[in-house]
Parts: sequence; structure tokens; C-alpha cells
Amino acid sequence: MKKYLALLLVILAVAAGGIFYMARGDTAQLKPGEDIGRTPNFTLARREIIPTVNIADVVGWKAGEKPDAAKGLTVERFTEGLVHPRSMMRLPNGDILVAETNGPKGETTGLKDMIMGWLMAKAGAGVASPNRITLLRDADGDGKAEVKTAFLTGLNSPYGMALAGDTLYVANTDALMAFPYKTGETRITAKGRKVMNLPSLAPNMHWTKNLLASPDGTLLYIAVGSNSNIGENGLDKEENRAAIYELNLKTGDKRIYASGLRNPVGMAWEPSSKELWAVVNERDMLGSDLVPDYLTRVEFGGFYGWPWIYWGGYEDRRVQPERPELREYTHRPDYALGNHVAPLGLTFANGAALGAPFDRGAFVGLHGSWNRKPAAGYKVMFVPFTADGQATGKPVDLLTGFLDKDGDARGRPVDVLIDQKGAVLVSDDVGGIIWRVRK
Repeated sequence: MKKYLALLLVILAVAAGGIFYMARGDTAQLKPGEDIGRTPNFTLARREIIPTVNIADVVGWKAGEKPDAAKGLTVERFTEGLVHPRSMMRLPNGDILVAETNGPKGETTGLKDMIMGWLMAKAGAGVASPNRITLLRDADGDGKAEVKTAFLTGLNSPYGMALAGDTLYVANTDALMAFPYKTGETRITAKGRKVMNLPSLAPNMHWTKNLLASPDGTLLYIAVGSNSNIGENGLDKEENRAAIYELNLKTGDKRIYASGLRNPVGMAWEPSSKELWAVVNERDMLGSDLVPDYLTRVEFGGFYGWPWIYWGGYEDRRVQPERPELREYTHRPDYALGNHVAPLGLTFANGAALGAPFDRGAFVGLHGSWNRKPAAGYKVMFVPFTADGQATGKPVDLLTGFLDKDGDARGRPVDVLIDQKGAVLVSDDVGGIIWRVRK
């Protein structure tokens, strides 16, 4: 009896210590902005056994409230009342598709899963996935969607969407699906055709699978995140993950286009160089000052370091066995977006009508941190580009105010998209809103 009592006391002490640590956590030492740009500052790694937890409580938007747009711009509600809206796509006729989605309900196997479930619910990600794609249509051109209708239903945690010819491709968390599409239709009832399976082995940590078609519509690029933070569940669980795939839609041939990308989400074509770019969520539990999430060109055959290396040359010695020889083969990202800012959406400014300084560069939706003190992200950032397609200079905030004065989350930006009139649409999964920023 005494033995069990002693064990119980040890467990309670460890739990109390963990709760105390999470409440205290690791505080950033870098000054604001030092972790952003082509040459961010780096501190020494501060390894965390228990992650810092600093989750903004979700309070939502009150009637009439809205984010803060950059000077000279206006932000309005394009539509509201959505359930966890995430990725978006513009159809040729100007209709907007938005995936109302969340991660699949997984099996809770232990205390870690229970804690992560609680953390995600606290961050506003605890809702069941609606598993649908909704069509939004601004028929009268007044900047608001008069039509909001279920376009595709019965999906499995859908995220990426891409149109190639008369086929709409949708990436469920476990499979790439193809559906026939006709311009102007407001609903697809066809069952769809499975093109290929996508990695979804439990726990399927990064469940989002994003899509981007090549400009000529012959190739499809598929972003697949890792199944863990740093491969701690075994590298065998990471097979075919942490990579961007290229699929030839004519032949069905597929290959890994680039690898070592912990969680690539937003992808887009840079208009000057015609190169593929992506935003990537980096690793956790090295402190509030590491590791910067980033925006980078994605080169064919490129290896970007995960899980052994970060930022082109820093070894993560938590990963065993170590692979120091990979340093010389690791690509360094082009532009740091900040530590733990969680970039999800990416689109370039071609077609935007916001004027300077938003005329050449990339809009990035920063979903916001959950494990950093102070909180970071929770905004839409604009990264300037040179005429020859280089990310450079200081970023400019396009949309802020997702955190209120008390640090609570009124919303969390996800994807960014330019509509037919040149306004920027921003999906807000916590708020259930799509915001429209115009001049």
C-alpha cells in the first residue's frame, strides 16, 4: 500500500511540475522582428521536455467588430456563419470555393493525446470536421457573397483544391479525389474518382494535404506534412511525408519533388520567375526563439533539412541517429516569417488591386502560435519581392487585430486569395468568417 501511495505522490508531483512549467514556459529573448527576414537572428536551443503553452482563449467576433487593415485599406465581411473555413480556391467564373474542414477524429491512446486534444479545443480547433466544400458567389459584385451553398459533401477532412481542365481535384486527408466540373454549377453530386492514396498513418499529425496545379494544368503538386515533431515516433512512421509531390495528370506518374519540409502548406507560383514557392511550419520545443517558420522557393530535388537540420546548417541533436553529413546537402530557406507563427496561406500579389506597398510580393496568412511567449502570428503579412522574384526587405502587415487587448483570439487567419476585383480574401477558421480587404 505504501509503495502505491509513494508512486501516486510521484505522479502527482510530476503532473504538478508539468502544469507549473507550462504556465511559466519559455519566454522569447529576441526583440520583435529579429526572427524575420533573409538573415534572422538565432539563439542557442533551449530544449523543452514539456512544451511552452500559451494558447489564446477564443472569444470570437462581436457584431460590427473586424480586424485592422493597413492604412488606406478597408476590411469587410465577405461571408460569415461558416464552420471552420480553411483553404480557398477561385474558380474561372469568380466563384470562391472554401473547405469547411478539420482534422479527422483520431483515437485517443493516452495522456499525451488527451492533452493535445484539450489544447487544440482551447485554440478553437476542437470542432468536428464538416467535411464539405462550400461555394460562395458574389452575383451582384458588391463585395459580399449572396450565394452560399454546399458544393461537395461527404469528404474526409478535405483541404487542397485544384482545377485542371474540366476536373476538380480535392485532397482528402487520406486520398486525392477527382470530380467532374462544369463552369457555373453550384453543386457536384458525382461520387468522384480516387486518383491516389495519401499518407494518413495514425496519428496523422499534420492532416492537411494541399494542392497546386501547374500553370499549364498538366502537373499537380501535393504538400504532405510530417507525422510528428521531429520523428520521435520512429522514422518509419514518416515514410512519404514531410515532402511535396509532383503528379503527372496525363500519365499518373508521381515523384517526390522536394523533401525535408516539416509541414509545407500554402503553395503558389511566383509570377516573375515562374518558380514554385511554399510556406513551411518548422519544429517545436526548442524554445520561443526557435525555429523560424519560413517562406521559400521549392527546388526540384531539394532537401530542406527536416528532421536532422534546420535553417540550412543547424543540427537538431534530439534526432537520433544524428546525420551531420546532411548539412552540406540541405537548402537554406529564403525568408524567415518568425518563430512559431504557423504560416498556412500563401498567394502572390499579381492581380491584387491594393496599391503600394502591396503590389509586388506575397501575402501570407499566419495562423498564430500556441507554444510561444509572447504570442506571435495572428495576422496577414505581406513579404516584398524584387522584380526578379527574390523575397527581401521588411514585411508589412496587411491585416491585424485577431488578438484583442487581453490577448484573446477573436479569430485566426488561415488562407489568402485574390478575388476577381483584386481584393484579398482571408479565411478565419475560429471566426467562421471570410474577410475581404480592398482599397
